Amino acid sequence: QVQLVESGGGLVQAGGSLRLSCAGSGRTFSNDVMGWFRQAPGKEREFVAAIRWSGGSTNTADSVKGRFTISRHNAENTVYLQMNSLKPEDTAVYYCAAGPTMSLRYANYWGQGTQVTVSS
Repeated sequence: QVQLVESGGGLVQAGGSLRLSCAGSGRTFSNDVMGWFRQAPGKEREFVAAIRWSGGSTNTADSVKGRFTISRHNAENTVYLQMNSLKPEDTAVYYCAAGPTMSLRYANYWGQGTQVTVSS
């Protein structure tokens, strides 16, 4: 059974940092793209960032570029999202996803989500 398990969410003040982790299991992700979406209350799900497992190329949304960095740890099958200079508008549930494309438009697998709350 394929699983993506997120961790690292929490409450932080504006300007602070958090690092989210997504641990994958149940299959090899070497041919996949893994990354993050977020969804704030009353808003549509928004793409945040993605990384290709093979080669490490990345794709980052303009709204977080320069503040968020996605990376991976091959041996641990884990993808990270380092979030710096957090803003209240970054408050959302962050979901890990895996799929074949850099936009993760056709993601096949999803995590359960982790809450990030940024206070002003």
